[in-house]
Amino acid sequence: MSGSGERRSGKSPVLLFYGIYVLSMLIFGTNGVVVSHISLASSQVVLLRTLLGGAALTVLVLLRGGFDRPSLRAEGRFLLLGGAALGANWVALFEAYRLLNISLATLIYYVGPMLVLLLSPVLFREKLTGTKIVAVCLVAVGLVCISGSIAFGGLSLPGLFIAILAALFYASLIVFNKRIVRTPGLQTAAIELDVAFLVVLLYVLPTVGLPQVQRAELPYIAAIGLVNTGLAYVLYFSGLQKLPAQSVALISYVDPVSTLLFSALLLHESLTPLQLLGAVLIIGGAVFGELRRNSPGR
Repeated sequence: MSGSGERRSGKSPVLLFYGIYVLSMLIFGTNGVVVSHISLASSQVVLLRTLLGGAALTVLVLLRGGFDRPSLRAEGRFLLLGGAALGANWVALFEAYRLLNISLATLIYYVGPMLVLLLSPVLFREKLTGTKIVAVCLVAVGLVCISGSIAFGGLSLPGLFIAILAALFYASLIVFNKRIVRTPGLQTAAIELDVAFLVVLLYVLPTVGLPQVQRAELPYIAAIGLVNTGLAYVLYFSGLQKLPAQSVALISYVDPVSTLLFSALLLHESLTPLQLLGAVLIIGGAVFGELRRNSPGR
């Protein structure tokens, strides 16, 4: 009895971090709903997201006693690299959207977590089982399905290159943050959002310029900055640091699925049977990979 109790108590913290990470993906999935009430360019929205989220979390950290200096000294380079990757992955994705069609750019972008999963034996010494390979194949097929109709005519080589860069920056974000083990999630989110703000600012200034915010949009901007960015990234980094890289990669695909479903439920956007099949494949693949990994003998 005591042995089974110990196993349950040992699993509880892990399940908690799974729940935290999934919750962050679900919050990210509502971004489209909130942003639909904001008339700014997507890059300007992200600029405000990183500004508000980063500033709010930085103030909260300072009110709680400040940053953990020993952790910053030990992991500062990964925090800076993670923040730069976070900002750069957004910037590259905006450019890919501009040069390619959105569905293809999104499809390429979400290759990032798959790269982390496939390279996890080298990067994190995590065994890549046949179950995980099947799971990622299901997710890949599902991602193609939910992307809808993908136009391949008149492809832009610079656009393809930048979309690949966005995927690599996404993968780098995961890799850098898996190296952060001492810095709490709140402090990690504050630093990386502040760094990301500077990166996005350097992109926004010469392209679309600083945003001009309308008063009616302020509640939605506050929500996207404080909840969908500040809170969501605290949860995201807290879960990411504690879960296996392969799990992080698979669960990341809850984001595009929840975006699709929330848009259908709250914005009344139509879903095609192919997109519904894609959503089932992605969720099924992620659950299959995790359940099989945690089953006896695995």
